[in-house]
Amino acid sequence: MTAALENTPAAAPAEDNILTVNNIEVVYDHVVLVLKGVSLDVPRGGIVALLGANGAGKTTTLRAVSNLLHAERGEVTKGSILFNGEEVQDLTPNELVRRGCIQVMEGRHCFGHLTIEENLLTGAFTRKDGSAAIKRDLEQVYTYFKRLRERRTSMAGYTSGGEQQMCAIGRAMMSRPKMILLDEPSMGLAPQIVEEIFEIVNTLNQKEGVSFLLAEQNTNMALKYAQYGYILENGRVVLDGEAKMLRENEDVKEFYLGVSEGERKSFRDVKHYKRRKRWLA
Repeated sequence: MTAALENTPAAAPAEDNILTVNNIEVVYDHVVLVLKGVSLDVPRGGIVALLGANGAGKTTTLRAVSNLLHAERGEVTKGSILFNGEEVQDLTPNELVRRGCIQVMEGRHCFGHLTIEENLLTGAFTRKDGSAAIKRDLEQVYTYFKRLRERRTSMAGYTSGGEQQMCAIGRAMMSRPKMILLDEPSMGLAPQIVEEIFEIVNTLNQKEGVSFLLAEQNTNMALKYAQYGYILENGRVVLDGEAKMLRENEDVKEFYLGVSEGERKSFRDVKHYKRRKRWLA
């Protein structure tokens, strides 16, 4: 298998960031404050992990970037979001896809009544470069997702969870993205399938130069492949740093990797931590 990417320097010049989120706040229904001053950067050609427990604000952050908040009565009320150096928070999701930023949503959203290949082709609906180019890219997707080639004529609704997740990522690749926002790709999948999907993400990053902002509860797997990570709690960034540093941080080990001082925590210790998180002190 392809080796996981090694860490890159944490700080990058602004022009080297494909995505810059500056101090954004997100409000739902004009009342509920969900994100509170979130800032993050995704270097061009990098993989950045957005980590945290369920409800921490990871999905909301991705939807703020992809402009899908309005579908759930949410809006960015403060701050700015720059993609490729331009503010994009006022664009429609379609306009953002045309510029090269697309979200793969949590839950493996596929059109169950369409075949795998028909699902993949829907990812090219914003393109205007002709059927020959689309066909070439479809073949390229099949070289990365060999399972999808085998199942190309199968109805997506009758394929496995792993195959549907691959289909969702492959469909995003058909839009020829510069960056993919990937939401909980490991959710509900067997460990070996999760490893296979992350290896494919790693390969797409290395060979195609696609940047990834990856929201994931599987902290161990995310930090294996990302170069940098941000930890969210209650809508705030509470810790960030190079992936290696986060993997070695004692608080991250205890609260997110289930390891305390080099030993796996027992079930009875889960709710009785020996140490408070330093960022809450």
